[in-house]
This record gives sequence, structure tokens and C-alpha cells, in this order.
Amino acid sequence: MNQREIAEAVDDFIAARARGEYFPRAWQGRLTLDDAYRILLGVIDRGASDPGKKRVGWKVGLTAPVIQSQLRVHEPVFGCLLAEGKRDSGHVLGAALINPGFENEICVALDHDLAPTESLAEVARAIGALFPAIEIIETRGDFTGHLALALADNAQQKAFVLGSPVPPAGIDLAAVAVRVHRNGSEIAAGRGDAVLGHPFNSVAWLSRKLAEFGRQLCAGDFVMTGSLTRQFPLLSGDRIEAVFERVGAVSVTMS
Repeated sequence: MNQREIAEAVDDFIAARARGEYFPRAWQGRLTLDDAYRILLGVIDRGASDPGKKRVGWKVGLTAPVIQSQLRVHEPVFGCLLAEGKRDSGHVLGAALINPGFENEICVALDHDLAPTESLAEVARAIGALFPAIEIIETRGDFTGHLALALADNAQQKAFVLGSPVPPAGIDLAAVAVRVHRNGSEIAAGRGDAVLGHPFNSVAWLSRKLAEFGRQLCAGDFVMTGSLTRQFPLLSGDRIEAVFERVGAVSVTMS
């Protein structure tokens, strides 16, 4: 798609979302993944004048090779984090969510701009803080069947919940273990190396991928690096807690 076609598609997606159609039927089967990213970025850019719609970071998804194989993609995917979606640990979510779910992740905050890189050392130098985090997702359409539409719809992103920050020095995120609890019972456990071998690999991938679209990771950006376990549904009355070794704990409740 050329720039004019992308601009027209952005108009269509904004209009469709306003009427509650998140995976516009008229666009099914018409988009490449690159088209979808360009539409997403165009939609986000259009909303940037609204403080709540301002992009404050990025998310990386599909970091598990088995999921990539299932969806027939050869790499992860990205979405945008918006100011209105940032929540502190302990937040109580309202009930008006669309088929919600959650993932446990390590979120990083950048102190410095990061150029495209494959070097974990360069990534580490750019990161100023780590956060225990929970991503709140919405399944607003057929993610598996219409991946391009899902990416244009911001890759299921709804909110991100952050615990207290910790400095990254001396923490091997590949070895960090997490235990996930629902209503006091453990439902999953995992390690940081489930995220592309190391969560910093997720950041490095994102730095390279964004460059394809003329974007760059910048100081102040948050990056949700990918889930250490599988995704779970979020049900009314759930209290979710994820406890990460050396990084800390984070919780969220669904009303």
C-alpha cells in the first residue's frame, strides 16, 4: 500500500472503531503485516493530541517460537502502549472489558535512546529500570485467523500494570523466575529465558523492527518485553498476582 492508501485505511479503521468494529470486515484478507503496522502507527499518530492517547511505549508479543509456528510468522509482533492504559499495582479494573485476559511480563524503561541493535550490552546500557508487570489484553476479534487486523487493532493491548521499579544492575533476567497466582492459588510458573532466550532480546528485536517504519526506541519509553508463561483469561472477581524473583511483585483485580 502507498502512503495515500495507508492514510485512507487509517480513516476507515478510526471510523470502524468509533462504531465498535475493531476488526473491520471490509479489510479482512487485504492487509500484509507491514500494512497493518503502518495503519496502527497512523492511528496512534492521529490520536497523539489527546493526552490519554499519547504513546508512552511499546509491547512485544508472540515471543514464544511455538506460537510463532502456530500463526505461521517468523518473528514476534509489536503494539503501542498508551498513557491511558498505564496502571499501578493494585489497580481494580472495571468490568467493561472485551473478552479480557492477562500476561505476566518484565517491563523495562529506557534512560537513553536506542538505535537498531543486536547487542544485549547496548540494550542493557539504555535501560534505567525494570518493573514487574501484568499486561491486560482484550480479544476484540479473531487474533489467530486475522493476525493483520489484530496488529492494526494494536495487538490486543488494553492496559499495562506496573509494580515498583528496580535498577537492572546485577540481575540476569534470563534466569528470573515468576510465579503467577489467581485468587491465592498458583496457576503458572516460568523463567525469563522463555522470552526469546532473554527479555533484552525482545528489546533488541523491537529496535530493529521499528527502524523499518522510521521509528526508534527513545528515552522515557516503556517496553513490555513478552510473557514468561502463556496468556490466561481474566474473569470477574479475579485477583491476579505475579511474583518475579529479584524484580518484585505486581497485582491487579477485576471487579
